[in-house]
Amino acid sequence: MRTVIICLLFFSQLFAVDIQVDVAVDRQPISPYIYGKNNSLSDDAKKPISKADWTRIKDSGANLLRESSGNNSTKHNWQKHLTSAPDWYNNVFDSDWGYEALELQKNYPQAQGMWAFPLLGKVASTKSHNFADWDYYISHNNTWAPSRQNLAGGGVPNEEGGEDALVEGDPKLYIEDFTPEQTVGILDHWFGLGGLGLDKEKIVYWCMDNEPEIWSGTHDDVQPSPTAEDFISTWVEVAKLAREKYPYIKLVGPATCNEWFWYASWGKTTPKVWLEYFIKRLAEEQKKSGTRLLDVFDIHFYPGSTKSEELVQMHRIYFDKTYVWPEANGVHLVNGGWDTSINKEYIFERCRIWLDKYFGPNHGITFGVTETGIKSDDPNVVAVWYASTLGEFTRHDVEVFTPWSWEKGMWEVLHLFARYHQAINVSSISSNENTVSAYSAVNSEGDSLSAILVNRNVKTEETVRVSVQHFDIEDGEYQVKMLSDLPSSETFVSHTNNALQTSSVQVSNAEFEIVLPSLSITGIFLTGQMTGVKNQPHTPHNFELTNYPNPFNNQTTLHFSLSHDQPINIKVFDINGRQIDVYNDLPFAAGQHKFFLDASKWSSGVYVVQLTAGDFCGFHKMLLVK
Repeated sequence: MRTVIICLLFFSQLFAVDIQVDVAVDRQPISPYIYGKNNSLSDDAKKPISKADWTRIKDSGANLLRESSGNNSTKHNWQKHLTSAPDWYNNVFDSDWGYEALELQKNYPQAQGMWAFPLLGKVASTKSHNFADWDYYISHNNTWAPSRQNLAGGGVPNEEGGEDALVEGDPKLYIEDFTPEQTVGILDHWFGLGGLGLDKEKIVYWCMDNEPEIWSGTHDDVQPSPTAEDFISTWVEVAKLAREKYPYIKLVGPATCNEWFWYASWGKTTPKVWLEYFIKRLAEEQKKSGTRLLDVFDIHFYPGSTKSEELVQMHRIYFDKTYVWPEANGVHLVNGGWDTSINKEYIFERCRIWLDKYFGPNHGITFGVTETGIKSDDPNVVAVWYASTLGEFTRHDVEVFTPWSWEKGMWEVLHLFARYHQAINVSSISSNENTVSAYSAVNSEGDSLSAILVNRNVKTEETVRVSVQHFDIEDGEYQVKMLSDLPSSETFVSHTNNALQTSSVQVSNAEFEIVLPSLSITGIFLTGQMTGVKNQPHTPHNFELTNYPNPFNNQTTLHFSLSHDQPINIKVFDINGRQIDVYNDLPFAAGQHKFFLDASKWSSGVYVVQLTAGDFCGFHKMLLVK
């Protein structure tokens, strides 16, 4: 008996963490647009980014580049290629989004670009009244004037500091009005006849401005006291105009700046916490207008902690209902009072409840984080935080992720996930999720499995045993790629010149053991064939989706083909993006098919059919004429 106990103790120490991967459970596509970043390109034709920069961007596998420049997007004038910088005296600078977009599509056409619709109604007009920042710097012993003071337009600095100038600048000298029609006019200029000729299918995502709840601080020169209803009213007007011009556009927002503002009422003008109120009001306006007003519910997040042990757990604030966040603050307001016992964030789970409550089921709104960053200069801590957040987002309905701060270690993690991780998330259960997580995925053919293991232990290695279910795999050695002990200098240069350490692991009976160094990210790549998963594709569908007649009156027939047996879903949307018909889980065998659509209750106009089968999706446009 004593021998058995000793053996069990030895076994538990040897395998500190046990992970079970099951390719038949929790299967869902991973959005390729969580592999994104901010501020990668130049908006100045005189200062293009280098060839080395383009290589790094493309080789990393980045799929989404958000280039609207955060706070600078709010007063951006696309017609004059100017913007006003609220954090630098409100001075006006050149900023040519069109140049950025053309450069992106010329050099990296497969990537998505993201820009923004300014909703403030005031944009930059001229550089003629900028504060002479350099002259001040030279004349004041190489000291800048306080940068948050409103000095453009003839302001006088308050040299004692603070955000209030001695004399406030006059914004009328450098700002002009901008209507919703002018705002969405960028779509015609970029995609319309006689425009720049950009491919709109590669600029699908548009931010609905940036951090509006703090405009009273960032843009107090022109909007010292904005209200939530002002913002929502402009949002609705711009969204309707944009959807009319570009039915497939994806509207992203409200880009709330940080945790306190997720919950706090907006200047006491909202009866509910801000994000719930925003969701409620947009749902009301969508029902009233019949136009889809929101596609990706987006927030920003900037935690204040500098403790490594806390930073590597920061991914848990989005979905984990058990995580007590040490910095919890605004969440104390979530029930309408101030309750410090409420200290678990799970912000996206809260928002999911609100979205379902106000928009109703099957609303199709996903989640996004377009700005975030942590306070650490340790590339290994940064890498583990970023990998943990990416991994968490592969498990849930997160469609867009573009960190704002970009530190050493992040290129390496992006490259590992974007270039080596598979496309369909599957279940991974860890016996110690807080310390070691596995993020696993298979390809659509079901013959490749990737498992990315993240060890958050900041001091010691962890021994892990991984078992794989519903995946036939031969015994043998399989490839391992690891990020560990990253130096303080940037290591990622290209797909072939980086810090990935390549080795192998021995798999036997669909199990393997591996030692993970502290603060490491390790990818294991297996080949085989999934089993026990019904109707899973082995080759992509070629829908060949059409309808006849087209144009049609009252009824038409969809024609499509499937490469293998597969249940399908059919959704029909009108020109405003509103779903008007849906057919779910229709069983079809491989081959050619017809499906009758009754349009007798529809109005004349353009409609879009979406047909999905498993992980594949196709669209078709059709015209109803009565």
